[in-house]
Amino acid sequence: MTNIQKKIWMLAVIVLLIMATIWMSLTLYNQKMQDQYNNILERYLVLNEIRTTSQQLVTGLNNYLLLPTAENLNSVNQSMQDILNKQEKVAGFENAENEFAMANYVNLLDSLLEVTDRALVFHSEEGIENARDSLNEATYISNYISDTTLSLIDTELSTYDRLYRGIIDQSEKLNQLGLWLLLLITFLLLLYTYWFSLRITKPLEKLTRAASELSKGRFDLKIEVDSKDEMAFLARMFEHMRTNINKLIIEIQQKAQLEKELQESKLLLKESQLRSLQSQINPHFLFNTLNTVSKKAYLEGSEETSDLLVSIAGLLRYNLKHLDKTMTLYDEVNVLTQYMSIQKARFTDRLTFHTEIDESCLHIELPGLTLQPIVENAVIYAVEPNEDGGTIWFRVKDSGDRVTVEIEDNGPGMPETIIKKIMDEEELHEPKNGHASGIGLSNVVRRLRLFNGYENVINICGKAGSGTKVTIDILKERGVARDDQAASG
Repeated sequence: MTNIQKKIWMLAVIVLLIMATIWMSLTLYNQKMQDQYNNILERYLVLNEIRTTSQQLVTGLNNYLLLPTAENLNSVNQSMQDILNKQEKVAGFENAENEFAMANYVNLLDSLLEVTDRALVFHSEEGIENARDSLNEATYISNYISDTTLSLIDTELSTYDRLYRGIIDQSEKLNQLGLWLLLLITFLLLLYTYWFSLRITKPLEKLTRAASELSKGRFDLKIEVDSKDEMAFLARMFEHMRTNINKLIIEIQQKAQLEKELQESKLLLKESQLRSLQSQINPHFLFNTLNTVSKKAYLEGSEETSDLLVSIAGLLRYNLKHLDKTMTLYDEVNVLTQYMSIQKARFTDRLTFHTEIDESCLHIELPGLTLQPIVENAVIYAVEPNEDGGTIWFRVKDSGDRVTVEIEDNGPGMPETIIKKIMDEEELHEPKNGHASGIGLSNVVRRLRLFNGYENVINICGKAGSGTKVTIDILKERGVARDDQAASG
């Protein structure tokens, strides 16, 4: 049997129990009134029968004295036995109001029976005169019993008149109680019916709304039904179906997003050399470098100038040929060393460059031209504007399952707004002085995230007057292989 069927049967059982209770109450009350009425009627009948039987006894005794036959004797004996039987009933009619009268009445009956017995005895002994005297005495007692009976009936009528009127009042009150009880039961049944209907219709309404939302493509709304019947089971199955469909849609969206990111990664790693020159080696840097080389050639023109030109040539060759390839950290450190030798020649004692490199970590792969843009940004904003120059720290450390690269300067620091734009991969506009704000860093952040497959691969920390620190965490084992990794050489 289902829970809904149980609820319907429960409603039917409750209605039957209420109706049965009302019927039993009314039946018991009617039975009580009927018993009271029968008791009153029985008292009247018994007293009246005693009066009649006493008269019949006197008549039968008179007939027997006149004509002593067996039939007349049997009639007398039968009347005496009837009075004796009814005497026992009358003894049970005593109460607080008629106790004395009933006791006197029972004594009269005893006296009548005693006188009748004496008359019969005198007649059998041929004491005709004594028998006649006993008959007269019995006649007197019978008449007195008749008068007493009428008096008792009248007393009983007075006594039970109040009881009868009380029964009538109780009957009227019972009718009023029945009316109020009927109204109360009707209200309770309506209330229970309303509650019962809500327990069925509300889950149906929720399921209907859920089905409507699902038809509109809303698979993110949870379906909840708090009942404990088949509706709850249906809702759970509905919710299970919605969850499965929602998971399938999310998986399809994730796959589509992954394919989109892979396409963007391929396009980004295969950018043209023009973007490389615009983002990584801007004209301002080339002009200053060539100007420095020219001055060096004019003033010295020796091995130092030759080394400087070699560094420039190597840097340009690396930038133009390795933008779309995966390089090792060893290659990136080499090109960074060449870049810093050029900057040292330019700034001389104004630039201080410290390195702490764990050579066991240099086999780690990362996108080409990752470190130079970050160090170049430190040179432009931490060294170049400062008359006393600045200091840059470069560190490579083993951090367990990853390699940590830190680039730190003691410059004026990077504003939070610029850091946020860089981390959000927003393109920064080039100011009038020819330097892009956060030069190439947005591009570096984007390429590192695509290459390593997670968001927190790079972190930038900068406070006003406290310098800037860029931290790169590269996993030793990447979870997603890249197609461009095979193209690296």
